[in-house]
Amino acid sequence: MSVAEPRRIVLLRHAKADWPQVADHERPLADRGRKDAPVAGRRLADSGIAFDLALCSTSTRTRETWKLAVHELPHRPKTVYEERVYDASPGELIAVLNETPDDVRNLVLIGHNPGVQGAAEVLSGRSDPGARDRMTRRGFPAAAFAVLTFDGPWKTLEPGAAALDDYWAPTE
Repeated sequence: MSVAEPRRIVLLRHAKADWPQVADHERPLADRGRKDAPVAGRRLADSGIAFDLALCSTSTRTRETWKLAVHELPHRPKTVYEERVYDASPGELIAVLNETPDDVRNLVLIGHNPGVQGAAEVLSGRSDPGARDRMTRRGFPAAAFAVLTFDGPWKTLEPGAAALDDYWAPTE
């Protein structure tokens, strides 16, 4: 793959989590999350993006979200469970993305708010007006995702370097 080809990043927030008496990292999905995660997966499948890599937080709710969503995709990408995605700031998420091998063209990152929303906002120097409007109005609820594109090697990804091409959130 040439680094001149556009790359895609999908920033997916985990689906709705439950609040049992466990540590935050161990919180499972709620019933609504178990319903919304496959819907997000179908929407990703409908986008036509063939993912080369999935970077997933190590938390229970992100792993469960990805397990339910990935079954809806026509091709299962390599999945890496990355501790640094848990509770990461936008800058920390960008640093993780900067380490992506250049043979990866399309990547999905399954993480948490406020980092995921912040990364979508910080990275998108330009936007599809409809996608920006939807993201501004809806925020970044559980199971929402943003699709961004950028040109160049992963190590050059920085604030403002990407375009927000699409945004989706489940209906409540």
